[in-house]
Amino acid sequence: MGFMEQPLAEARAPHWLQSLQARGQSRWSAGKLPTRRTENWKYTPLTGLRDDYRVAAASDVAPAKLPDALAQGLGGTRLVFVDGVYQPSLSSVELPEGLQLCRFADASDAQAALIAEHLDTLVGGQAEPFASLNTATLRDGVFLHVAANADVQTPVHLLWLVRAADAPTAISQRVLVLAESGSRATVVEQFLSLNGAEASFTSGVTELKLEANAKLHHYRLHEESGEAIHIGAVHARLERDANLDSFHLALGSRLKRVDVVVHHAGPGAHADLNGVYLPRGDEHIDYHTTIEHAVPHCTTDEVFRGIVGDKATAVFNGRIHIHPDAQKTRAELSNRNLLTSTEAEVNTKPELEIYADDVQCAHGATVARIDDLALHYLRTRGVSRDEAEVMLSFGFINELIDGMALEPLREYLRPLLAKRFARDDTLARHLL
Repeated sequence: MGFMEQPLAEARAPHWLQSLQARGQSRWSAGKLPTRRTENWKYTPLTGLRDDYRVAAASDVAPAKLPDALAQGLGGTRLVFVDGVYQPSLSSVELPEGLQLCRFADASDAQAALIAEHLDTLVGGQAEPFASLNTATLRDGVFLHVAANADVQTPVHLLWLVRAADAPTAISQRVLVLAESGSRATVVEQFLSLNGAEASFTSGVTELKLEANAKLHHYRLHEESGEAIHIGAVHARLERDANLDSFHLALGSRLKRVDVVVHHAGPGAHADLNGVYLPRGDEHIDYHTTIEHAVPHCTTDEVFRGIVGDKATAVFNGRIHIHPDAQKTRAELSNRNLLTSTEAEVNTKPELEIYADDVQCAHGATVARIDDLALHYLRTRGVSRDEAEVMLSFGFINELIDGMALEPLREYLRPLLAKRFARDDTLARHLL
């Protein structure tokens, strides 16, 4: 049996999406898995993929208990999935005015028509085989529709849990967000392994469509276990004066690859794209970002920071593409990396591809170890070496955490990250 052959056979999309699913299956069958000779996968081998993944049936999914830190939620609507199966008992669906939210399986005729019109319009074809795989295995998804001029103050939280399973589990996650003109909303996507969950493969694709003057805060958090594999993507299209504020966090796992593509399609559009990745052990994380500036008077601020420890590896490839008509563009890209071990490794490649002459663009990347002078300064003031290393590591990313607009999410992340850095509750308390 080949990779994902069984999940493909088990995939059953709603009848109105079956033609789209068939196109995805055709693209997947015609394509090939990337290898180390594929430029965009040069530093990310696919050796951890298995041939025996199975899709969990609803009857096989036992009720789960939410982690204590998430039990209170983030203050808004929450949809919870366990092994890809919706869990109404763990969810809380209270929709404010101007917001529609549905699963593909429960879509009304009007919602189904909108989903069919917009789904898979931002994702590439055979050049992105895993996006095709996601469409090919489509069984369900989440559609978020924000009405014109609606100001949704509370966040929408989409929580994807992986539990301990008897067999390797394949999960397809799909989200479509349609923010109409003048609207405001916040979406949090979170991927989390429950205690003991291992050997899962998640294919996660999100499409964000922002119409004129819409603003979306988007957070995507990866907290899967060390043996999990996640290959996913976020694709966004920004029309005139639209504003996307996007934050990405990835803790390590055996293989984690996320592609982020933002397309500036209307003048005045702006994107803030921030991210933090924290592999350790023998984990691997790969972020590939592409910003397409296709029209004039658009701006991008992109900052990614990584802390790589032990024997872990990380890849960051950030590309900003300025098209010939994109005059008066301002785009800046920064990638900074901190290695906390002599065996840790990072491959970083910021790229500017510019075909317009009236632009302001800058990019830069650094790879460094903990500053010996700063470490010495803290040691001379009575701070132990372990405490000093934890404080300097946390400070390296703290600016990005502080910059998050959603306060409940900041409060959730602080103890999580403090414990990860310290690996000891006593040291972790010094960061809180």
